Amino acid sequence: MSNDLAALLESSGAILRGHFLLTSGRHSDVYFEKFRVLERPDVLSRLCSEIADHFRSHEIDFVAGPTTGGIIIAFEVARQMGLPAVYVETENGLRMLRRGKVLAPGSRALIVDDVLTTGTSLFETRAALTNAGAETVAMAVLIDRSSGVELSCPLYGVHKVSAQTYAPDDVPEWLAAIPIHKPGTRAV
Repeated sequence: MSNDLAALLESSGAILRGHFLLTSGRHSDVYFEKFRVLERPDVLSRLCSEIADHFRSHEIDFVAGPTTGGIIIAFEVARQMGLPAVYVETENGLRMLRRGKVLAPGSRALIVDDVLTTGTSLFETRAALTNAGAETVAMAVLIDRSSGVELSCPLYGVHKVSAQTYAPDDVPEWLAAIPIHKPGTRAV
């Protein structure tokens, strides 16, 4: 990722500093507020072009993304690659294809999402696609803040953020002294 895009993420308020309770239940001093990017089509389009360019030569049949942010990203990456977009939604606590969507058996998916920390959304999306008969051949995220999540397929992160996370019983004193915020949409 170019330095100008990294600076744009910081200056737009997409990368926040403080004490955050992540949806994984872990604590961190860095948080990526995806909606600062998702509300800026010019910025999102530039980030998605990084993903589209990276995977353009791969054999991919469709681009899939989970609700909420992943759907917007899937649409834009698919548009730039000239492929269909597939949306994986949550129903009764499970990710699944809805609205009568059917996939061709053996079709090849690129899963995209906004932020990778623990990989939960990516794993759940892959499970939904697998249950529908598709194969996930690669994954991509706008922000990779993980530390070695094993996805069992190639991963491309547009921007890598070095961000330490801490278990609830292992939060350092300096971080515990900062008021905690719980951003995001998923319950802890």
